[in-house]
Amino acid sequence: MALQPFTDNFADNSTEAGSQFTFFCDLCREDYKTKFIESKTHKKAGLLRGLGKAISIGTSLLGRSGTGYTIERGADILTERYRGMSPAWHKEHEGAFELAQNEAKQRFRRCPKCKKWVCENDWNEQEGLCVDDAPRVSVEVAAAKAQKAVQDIQEKAASTQVFTGEIESKQTLCFQCGKPAGEGKFCNNCGAALNLIKCPKCGAQNSTGTRFCGECGTKLG
Repeated sequence: MALQPFTDNFADNSTEAGSQFTFFCDLCREDYKTKFIESKTHKKAGLLRGLGKAISIGTSLLGRSGTGYTIERGADILTERYRGMSPAWHKEHEGAFELAQNEAKQRFRRCPKCKKWVCENDWNEQEGLCVDDAPRVSVEVAAAKAQKAVQDIQEKAASTQVFTGEIESKQTLCFQCGKPAGEGKFCNNCGAALNLIKCPKCGAQNSTGTRFCGECGTKLG
């Protein structure tokens, strides 16, 4: 007998020792695992061992499209997975699944508009709809205010002057030929040495061959 789920978004975690199921929110995928129901027949001979990992039904198996086919295909896989289990075990499993669904339904709400089963986090209690169809006003207002605050901060930062210094470009002129000398130790044009002379009075650097300091006028030796 195939399991008849109230939602295709669940996983069967059952083993030979008992039955347990995990149901998922259709929006955020938050899960709820039902109570483990021990099998009264799991100690009897003839039960298969090591059923392996849980098999997800529905969208967790084959995606959201083709729900009817998905449930049918998922049930077929489970039937094959549990082949060899005793009829008593299967009966217990079906009964446990019914109990698990009743338990899970207390944790999820079905949106009357989109028909999705959602957890409490995605349920708008005031409107009686999921938050996709009826977003919470207080949450949207808070999010909009935060977004506007960030926008204002960015605009204010963009209009604020940060650098207050002056940008000045200086060129060293060769004392020999009077042309820009470049940044090396010798003039790019005439090859004259560009060693600087330090003023003994103010400490300013002056080009070789300069007779007086360009800052304070002191005569250079």
